[in-house]
Amino acid sequence: MDPFNDPQNRPKMPDWHAHQHLFARTRHRRLMWKRIVRVGCLAGIILAAVYSMTQCFQWIRGDGDAESESIASTADDTKLQLNDKQLAKELLQSTSIFNLREPSLRIQRQDTSLHVDTSIDISLQAYMLKKLDRKNSRHIALLAMDPASGEIVMMAGFDKVHPGANTCLVNTYPAASIFKIVTAAAAAEQKGLDSNSKLRFNGSQHTLYKVQLKDRNNRYTNHTNFQAAFAKSINPVFGKLGALSLQQTTLTRYARAFGFNAQIDFELPVPPSRFSISDAPYHWAEIASGFNRQTTLSALHAAMIPTVILNQGKQIDPSVVRQITNGSGEVLYQSRPGPAKQVISPKTSRVVYDLMEATVRYGTAKKAFKGFQKDPVLSKCNLGGKTGSIFNKKHDLRYDWFVGFADLKNGDQQLALAVVVAHEEYIGIRAAAYGRMIIKKYYGDLFKTG
Repeated sequence: MDPFNDPQNRPKMPDWHAHQHLFARTRHRRLMWKRIVRVGCLAGIILAAVYSMTQCFQWIRGDGDAESESIASTADDTKLQLNDKQLAKELLQSTSIFNLREPSLRIQRQDTSLHVDTSIDISLQAYMLKKLDRKNSRHIALLAMDPASGEIVMMAGFDKVHPGANTCLVNTYPAASIFKIVTAAAAAEQKGLDSNSKLRFNGSQHTLYKVQLKDRNNRYTNHTNFQAAFAKSINPVFGKLGALSLQQTTLTRYARAFGFNAQIDFELPVPPSRFSISDAPYHWAEIASGFNRQTTLSALHAAMIPTVILNQGKQIDPSVVRQITNGSGEVLYQSRPGPAKQVISPKTSRVVYDLMEATVRYGTAKKAFKGFQKDPVLSKCNLGGKTGSIFNKKHDLRYDWFVGFADLKNGDQQLALAVVVAHEEYIGIRAAAYGRMIIKKYYGDLFKTG
């Protein structure tokens, strides 16, 4: 018998399911190998292309040369160092750039003489130093800056108790109603308020009792709008906005956005302005209206607030030193504008701009700027501001603020300024009056030279 025809010797064939499984596994392995090969080839091509481009780029730049790489690195380090305000602080240790009579000064550091060029407008500063009421004031701080560049054009003042102190950098002045600018920005941005938004309050404009925070509408209710409430500094309106609408979280967020409790990047040491808020709704009202002594502000920080309004909601770090060189003429520090920080939206900045203009036209700064529309200098500018006043705890000082701006109507020259005066027994020259003097002198000189 043929052994191959013997059923017992005939090889067993796999059944149909086993055959399909074997076929599928073999096909899967072939497909996997094909994919691996394709991916490997593609990755190799990409790596080769990237390597070639890198080598080409390095050859063009000369980066393949170790010496060129070292030079480039050194140049980058120098660029960073030149704009390092911390370095400027170290070079200017204990140096007072305050009440300067010249735009530059020389200081001695170890065996090296340093030449410091500042951005101070000496004509403006000398003029204002002569105007200071030293008899009736314990402290005066005058600070003005160019909002486009952040350059300080005036930093002057007077301190009867500590004659050597830079009053523009002191952070313990109660902010008072100046904080209403922050509240107004928050209300405009978060609650959609504009100049014509209708608001109401009960009681006196300048008090803040708990009963005034209730949302009432009766025959004793006073009706106003957002612009008038800001211009006339109506406390219960802003108290209600703080307690009922903005509350703790929003007030805190906007205080931080405007720079409270934050270090200011500046060439001279300046402590942060202070802001704290409790969980009590009445405290929210006090904060929002500025009806407290715990929120404090430096004149430098105060002048930065209107720069936000003028810069479409952006804030630029201030600078008073343009350049520092050593005895050999080597530049050790050079100021360059840093990146602008978006604090509020452009739309919100425009709303607050209108509110601040109203303050000068018919609000709390009206008396100080009386007749500005007919003044040969002031009439060429859009003027805005915010006043604030509050007694200290001992009631022997009355802090008086003016924070504002001037915006040339037919030109791009702008000015942001802050003035704070601590009046003693008698009220001398008010902060808003100093503000008028600063603006008129600054633009008067500008028009003469222009």
